[in-house]
Amino acid sequence: MLPLEKLEQLSRRYRDLDELLCRPDVLADRHELSKLNKERSELEPLMAQFARYRDVEKKITEDVEARNDPELRELVELELPELETEKSNLERTIQLLLLPTDPNETKNTILEIRSGEEAALFAADLFRMYTRFAETTGWKVEVMSLSESATGGIKECIALVTGKDVYAQLRFEGGVHRVQRVPATETQGRIHTSTATVAVLPEADDIDVQIDDKDLEISIAASGGPGGQGVNTTNSAVQIQHKPSGIIVKCQDERSQLKNKSKAMKVLKARLYDIEREKQDAALSAERRGMVGTGERSQKIRTYNYPQNRVSDHRIRLTLNKLDRIIGGDLTELITALRTHRQAALLQVAGGGAMPGYGEASDHETD
Repeated sequence: MLPLEKLEQLSRRYRDLDELLCRPDVLADRHELSKLNKERSELEPLMAQFARYRDVEKKITEDVEARNDPELRELVELELPELETEKSNLERTIQLLLLPTDPNETKNTILEIRSGEEAALFAADLFRMYTRFAETTGWKVEVMSLSESATGGIKECIALVTGKDVYAQLRFEGGVHRVQRVPATETQGRIHTSTATVAVLPEADDIDVQIDDKDLEISIAASGGPGGQGVNTTNSAVQIQHKPSGIIVKCQDERSQLKNKSKAMKVLKARLYDIEREKQDAALSAERRGMVGTGERSQKIRTYNYPQNRVSDHRIRLTLNKLDRIIGGDLTELITALRTHRQAALLQVAGGGAMPGYGEASDHETD
């Protein structure tokens, strides 16, 4: 059932906003005008769906009454099921629109991928996967820091992904990604298993995180790493240590110290913001934190089985037999399934229903 009283209150507020936005004193106050416009734009999708819901309700009532008219009965019997289906769909859409929004959903994202030496090539595969997905989505990927392995893979990669609703789409990629495949050096055809870790952090604004300069220890050094003929000629690498938290960030991808310092500060702010968010999340109930796993980096979330061309997401027990397409950047089906799963869980929490089982092992997790 829809919370009609709440919806009517929001409808009245929406009408009030229309009147306020026509007032000369509001139009003259740029800050107030911007604030009210933002509130109205946030309400607009919900109000459009609620208005349609009212129209459908009215039509259903009219059709039920028209059943008594022999001339209209046949037409009404055809129309009523369609209207009932539309009403049901509108109820679900409105319930979703009523859910509290995460302010981070629209933010850009710091993407961090790390691996041991045995998974360096897989980490490189993951970074290419996200880069190709970003290209198809119209996002921009900027490498902030890159440490390559001797085999040509990636030990650590930190990138800034910018675009529309980046965090909303990538938020569930954080965790341990497991790969099962036969390495090129394996002479007996045995399948090896290794893991890489992905962290997805919303980019922090200055309002989100304030850092005191006295808490920072900044050092400059010569850039290093494979393939760095240019960067190795200047002392451009910047390392920032946040003394209260012990977090250390190093960026060396640019020749400019200022650019490397700016990038390192972005990463530092995102990590500090993530720590604060985890503290807040810890205060929530276990039920809510279990919506699509905990999001902790220690949690194994997905397995990529190359011999069987299979990807299994263990949080929602989804298996797709198209690893080649997924590793090539086709993440839409996976991301849509994860987001839909979370929405369903949020609706159950909002309605006071029992949570379904999350984070349980899929049929293939122990392969």
